[in-house]
Amino acid sequence: MLNFFGLVVGVSTFLIIGIFHPIVIKAEYYFGVACWWVFLLLGCAGVAVSLLTDNDVLSTLSGVFAFASFWSILELFEQRERVRKGWFPQNPRRSCGKKTVD
Repeated sequence: MLNFFGLVVGVSTFLIIGIFHPIVIKAEYYFGVACWWVFLLLGCAGVAVSLLTDNDVLSTLSGVFAFASFWSILELFEQRERVRKGWFPQNPRRSCGKKTVD
């Protein structure tokens, strides 16, 4: 019998990380870094689910989700710097102090 646990976790981890990338970009664009606490709450919820479930796949994927959420806090602040450098567009409705190079 084949064990697909590793493949399911690997593919799911890839997808979770891939989904968080555009979420961080959009979150910074619309809300700035002020929404970091949402990622913290999501991460804490993921940790709780991971600890409280008996299902190995769900527990593992909840842990991956939790730490992807925690990592997104750092990425949110780094995204702000990428916007300041002009690598990503700035939301015209928000001022982030974008520096221009003459």
